[in-house]
Amino acid sequence: MPKISLDVPAELLSDLKKHVGEQHKFISVADAIRTACRKMLDQLDIIDERQGRIGKSNE
Repeated sequence: MPKISLDVPAELLSDLKKHVGEQHKFISVADAIRTACRKMLDQLDIIDERQGRIGKSNE
C-alpha cells in the first residue's frame, strides 16, 4: 500500500484521535483517515450519479 503524508490542523487531529484505540471505532489514525476517504468517495459517487455525471456502467 502506498504511503502519503499530509498536514492536518492540530484540532482536527485531536478530535480524530478521540475515536482511535481499543475501545473506539478505529484501530489507528491511518485506519480512520482511510475510512473517511472511502466514505467521502462513496458520497461523491452518489452525488455524481444523481447529477448524471456518472452511471453504474461508467465505473
